[in-house]
Amino acid sequence: MLHKPAFSPEKYDKNIVATLPYYEEIFQQIIEIVHTAISMPIEWLDIGCGTGKMADMAIRNLQVKNMICCDNSPQMLRIAKERVCSSKVEFRETLIQNLQYDSDFDVITAILITHYLEYEDRIASIRNCYNALKKNGLFFTVENFAPNNHMFQRLYLERWKNYQSENGKSEEECQSHILRYNTEYFPVTIMEQIHVLQKCGFKNVEIFWCSYMQVGILGIK
Repeated sequence: MLHKPAFSPEKYDKNIVATLPYYEEIFQQIIEIVHTAISMPIEWLDIGCGTGKMADMAIRNLQVKNMICCDNSPQMLRIAKERVCSSKVEFRETLIQNLQYDSDFDVITAILITHYLEYEDRIASIRNCYNALKKNGLFFTVENFAPNNHMFQRLYLERWKNYQSENGKSEEECQSHILRYNTEYFPVTIMEQIHVLQKCGFKNVEIFWCSYMQVGILGIK
């Protein structure tokens, strides 16, 4: 008798949608930018691939030559492999801090990853991504960000909590998630995140998306 996995990509993504406002929009924005900026077959590295959502959308919508999806969770990689059935996609269990590529990729995506890292690991990881990109390659990072002061922090966290409640989460679940702020992940301000990319070598850095307490930043090598 076959047993279903502990959770499916659909259930996982549904839970994220109830947690992160405009989650689907993040991926669509990336697809549209890549489609506009790169016409050739694309070599792509996806860091912290999770259930393979980015890979699935890229393969379905763009001319991808090959794609490497990395995650440090064997369970996530198993689910991603089941979701993305393509000979163009390779899955590897590794940390962003351990990347050792050199000018191999046109696009790198790191969605909701680096805010889990301490500052020095964040610098090392994004520098690894910079080194892994070809000239004019695109680096997309999407992270939770820290507001500029405590007044905005209280306001934005309460708004985020309200969103989760309105999307079916219990009071306990909402409060538990909000308490992760600066304890389980370590957000920096948007300007600090832009500065980190610049410090790692990116001369062209711009916000491509922002909502609630999440920001998408694009660096071009």
